Amino acid sequence: MNIVEAKFETSVADWRNCKDYGVPEIAIAGKSNVGKSSVINMLVNQNRLAKTSSTPGRTRLLNYFSINHGAFMLVDLPGYGFARVADSEKEKWATLIEGYLRESGRLKCVLVLVDIRHEPSALDKQMIAYLHHYAIPFVVVATKADKLSKAQQDRQRGVLSKALAMGRDSIFLTSALSKQGKQALLDKMEQFLSENNQ
Repeated sequence: MNIVEAKFETSVADWRNCKDYGVPEIAIAGKSNVGKSSVINMLVNQNRLAKTSSTPGRTRLLNYFSINHGAFMLVDLPGYGFARVADSEKEKWATLIEGYLRESGRLKCVLVLVDIRHEPSALDKQMIAYLHHYAIPFVVVATKADKLSKAQQDRQRGVLSKALAMGRDSIFLTSALSKQGKQALLDKMEQFLSENNQ
């Protein structure tokens, strides 16, 4: 698959107001500052479609992006695990994420982003356990691969595989900087969209 057109559609602060555009959706989840906006921009060949920030916790809403003239939606979920916000705010984000994942009838898969340089956090494991429990298809996307050598990448892929109890081939290594893994991830997304087409 190639993405030839992408535009921002809307932001939603409450899962009860989630939009149904009548097309498949692919959601992007991950800890604050894992590089979700950078991965979105890489996939859609734009530098500023999704707002990147060095400040964790910038995405506090569900952000909908229309892809290839409305063929499907990319839904950027709020980053989880950001320490420097009130517990009430964290609770609000968690409710928003969970409400969307549970109620969206169009969701075809979730891209769960983890930083390749670090062991998955308890929240990463919790997210994957949640997706398993509700039988929501997902793939793990290891970001910032350009920060490591090829040997280190391979070693970290093994660490992630073991920590998340999943096959190495289910973990996609990506770099928004070098575009590593971009086409493989797009092809996997296309597979989910076509396999699950209703």
